[in-house]
Amino acid sequence: MLFGDQGNFVILSPDKALDHHLYMTTTILESITGNVCKNKLIHGAVFHLYSRERQIDSTSACGNLKPDSRFYIASINKLFTSALTLRLVTENRLQLSNKITQYLPQIFWKDLVTINGRDFSGEITVQHLLSHTSGLPCYLIDKRPDGKKNMDFILRGEDQAWPVGKVVSEVKKMKPKFAPGTPGKASYGETNFRLLDEILQQIQGKPIDELYTEMFRELDMQDTEVLPSKSGTSYMPVYNKQNTVPLDKYFGSTHHDVASSAKDLRRFLEAYFSGKFYAKEQLAELEVWNNVFFPFKYGIGLQRFYIPRILSPFKAVPKIIGHCGSVGSIAFYVPEKSIYITGTVNQTANPSLVFRTMMKIIDKC
Repeated sequence: MLFGDQGNFVILSPDKALDHHLYMTTTILESITGNVCKNKLIHGAVFHLYSRERQIDSTSACGNLKPDSRFYIASINKLFTSALTLRLVTENRLQLSNKITQYLPQIFWKDLVTINGRDFSGEITVQHLLSHTSGLPCYLIDKRPDGKKNMDFILRGEDQAWPVGKVVSEVKKMKPKFAPGTPGKASYGETNFRLLDEILQQIQGKPIDELYTEMFRELDMQDTEVLPSKSGTSYMPVYNKQNTVPLDKYFGSTHHDVASSAKDLRRFLEAYFSGKFYAKEQLAELEVWNNVFFPFKYGIGLQRFYIPRILSPFKAVPKIIGHCGSVGSIAFYVPEKSIYITGTVNQTANPSLVFRTMMKIIDKC
């Protein structure tokens, strides 16, 4: 292998070439990560870059985060629920086309999606929930009847408990997005996955936090726990600008919110895209993309970061699939480059920063 040095080329042995490659990858990652912490809103950041095929395994952190720090992953947990659901499909214990009425009591589903006096709720399927095509509003980010959003209160420091019964009650007061399965329609929302939790619990006969924990043990994700952690393990608090966001009541009510490390998230991603839960040759079936919010599309239990060529005229952006979280957390796989990238900037007030950083890292690979 040849490497240039001020116009001169030297021949490196395979071992030295690999060492040089790892050194360069780590150096570049450290430089990009370090620049993130120069942003006045960022208290800490961590990024992990991995490729088994290309022998890349680098982690860099700055600020109050370390390479092995645990942080709140937010909506990346939707991939966990997706994995558990797809495993049940693989085991023939569930079909994506099954109606939610098969698993949830009528008090849960009745009147969830009522449009012009017609209740469409009985038509919602498991796939609709996984793909955000149910038409259900989100109890956190969509407007309540009074025009306010619950997420705004949470980010301002008003910690709230949201048990599933309260979720259902709130959603029934809100305006539905569209009838379930309307072609070309999708609306991203936490409500869908709270209902999926209930379905998994009904089928498995175990609470969702226990199902998560069993999966973490199976994948040797030793730095990953459902919050609040029964072991009391610490994790970095979430920031909204300069303030930390109290979330103890919220975490105690959902039973599926998770703290993890960058390396543990990669372990999960590698298992997911290697066919651990759903046959590898069938994963392409999940890539039925609908627009949700720029720059994201959503498939079946899977998110895609998508920049159209018109906005990137000089270089096509490769396919980037996985999931992100509202706290600046990412867990993505880039098939074209055989790399996984995970991490966080742990800040709710600057959502675009983590994606700009991710693209810089991918571009250097």
